[in-house]
Amino acid sequence: MCKIDEMKMNAIDHVAIPVRDIQTSVDWYTEKFDCSVKYQDATWALLEFANIRLALVIPEQHPAHIGLVSSDAESFGALKTHRDGTRSVYISDPSGNAVEVLARDSMPRETV
Repeated sequence: MCKIDEMKMNAIDHVAIPVRDIQTSVDWYTEKFDCSVKYQDATWALLEFANIRLALVIPEQHPAHIGLVSSDAESFGALKTHRDGTRSVYISDPSGNAVEVLARDSMPRETV
């Protein structure tokens, strides 16, 4: 079996799902599952599980999407800087699903 150079591979950072109420959803997930709240405000929350992060989003503010980390995120389009310091661009896959491509160099060290 060959060793994979993980720094060259893209990584799934998070999956974002739409919710009606951020606080109610945060309470439900943290009561039912072993996860921690990494960030929360009125329009989104980021929950950390052992193997992935789950973003809870208000549909009017953020699309449901999957967030992928890439070393060449800029090749997908102009990057936008977010309130948490990450930089990314949203694109659509061939089926119209939203994909957020995050710049690896803007990610907190513990997530990449």
